[in-house]
Amino acid sequence: MHDKDCLFCKIIEGKIPCSKVYEDDDVLAFLDISQVTKGHTLVIPKEHYDNFLTVPKDVMHKVMDVAQRIGQADIAVLGAKGINILSNVNKEAGQSIYHFHVHVIPRYIADEGFQITMKSNEGDVALPVLADLIKKEV
Repeated sequence: MHDKDCLFCKIIEGKIPCSKVYEDDDVLAFLDISQVTKGHTLVIPKEHYDNFLTVPKDVMHKVMDVAQRIGQADIAVLGAKGINILSNVNKEAGQSIYHFHVHVIPRYIADEGFQITMKSNEGDVALPVLADLIKKEV
């Protein structure tokens, strides 16, 4: 099923052009129009799911298989030295298109790279309590 207002559904339907990297019956991968680095690719299921948390596991596995293959190709063909795999969930995490997608972002020696600033846990979060809360839902 497609969402008539979804940009990615329109790309899947061929209403909006893209630079395809891969396509099969279930998955489409194309170059992101806003290249973070050379080869930045979006991998999406052809069925519409809002985000990483709502996509069925079998579909997620197909998407991640393609993402892995693209990452391997980026290293082999583009000379990337590393790969970021990223999926944003909701606006607060930077999601702007509500169709599950995975960014495959090649990283090179000269680029600045994706950085997550780690901070020390100086007692402001009780890690065992936090782990128990999450564990109960998993």
